[in-house]
Amino acid sequence: MFWVLLLLLAWAFTGTACLRLCLAAVRAAVVDVDAGRGRDLTLYEAAFLSGGPARVAELTLVSMARQRRLLLAHTGWATVVDPRGRDEMERSVIGAIGPEGQSRIAPVRAAAATADAVRGLADRLVRAGLAVPDGDASTIAAGVRRVRVAALGVVALGTTALLLPGPTGMPRELIALWFALPLALALSCLALARFEVHPYSRWASPAGQRLLGGLTRRMNGAGDDRTYLASVAVRGIHAIGEPDLRAAFAHHDRPARDRPPHNRPSQGRASQDR
Repeated sequence: MFWVLLLLLAWAFTGTACLRLCLAAVRAAVVDVDAGRGRDLTLYEAAFLSGGPARVAELTLVSMARQRRLLLAHTGWATVVDPRGRDEMERSVIGAIGPEGQSRIAPVRAAAATADAVRGLADRLVRAGLAVPDGDASTIAAGVRRVRVAALGVVALGTTALLLPGPTGMPRELIALWFALPLALALSCLALARFEVHPYSRWASPAGQRLLGGLTRRMNGAGDDRTYLASVAVRGIHAIGEPDLRAAFAHHDRPARDRPPHNRPSQGRASQDR
């Protein structure tokens, strides 16, 4: 009868995971009733809610490049043209590039993503109820992950029970049916969560996702520069239309020996690189 103990473990894992997912959904529904109502997202806020700190850094780099205040070469290097940042994010990027005015894009993006400006933005969004606190294990996304793990655990425990040697006193088909019950509960919770609260965002709360959805709808059919940047904020560097600019972000694994000369390239040469 050792399989009964395995069945109890399966029910314990599944019941706990499903209960925590339900509680997370209820908390999210209560907290986010009025969060964000009557406000619009800035581009930086949209970038953070869509892709986190790294997306904010990418948006800043792309925005400065389109204004010709930062050159992003297809070889993966960033060169400062205008050293005066217009906001905290831009100043963080310029500071990450360093006093030489040139740096590889990957370390710049990483440093800018951990800057105080991005942390302050995250704190403001969390206080407004639009972002998920960093490392919060009570979110819907975390609950869904736990239910998925529980479902896999039920399968593993059921397989172990079926493979136990010796007589069990019960047909193996019936044992499999007993383990199918907690598995069905886990899969039902996952199906309901996908239907009711999908997508599960690591960064945006349900209220933040609603604002992102409104921003996405407003982007459709428009073609100005702000819409282009909003697309980058929401979809990431895959939304970049220029092949050379998109290639600039794909060279994070290039070796350091490819470094260009210390002197900055001329405007014409830099434009060709772009």
